Amino acid sequence: MDDEQRRLLQRLETRVENLTQAMQKASLAEYVELVRNPRWMIYTNLIAGLARGLGTAVGFFLLGALVVYILQSSFVSHLPVIGRLIADLVRIVQYELKTR
Repeated sequence: MDDEQRRLLQRLETRVENLTQAMQKASLAEYVELVRNPRWMIYTNLIAGLARGLGTAVGFFLLGALVVYILQSSFVSHLPVIGRLIADLVRIVQYELKTR
């Protein structure tokens, strides 16, 4: 082999090693195994879906509880104003009923 062929072989070997490392980083072997075994794929997707759904439910519950707490606190602090408004409405309705 001459010098040029050795350099080409060396470059090819380097590229093959880089490709092998890239495939290992991409977990290609695990993906191929996952595709070959559909039961495992269904199982992992089921678990992932359950976890996603549970996370969504817990997040919605916490956010809803926070909104209800804030509205409740706001309502209690404005209760005297709302009470006066309702009392005024009752007086107006009673006055209108008496005048008829």
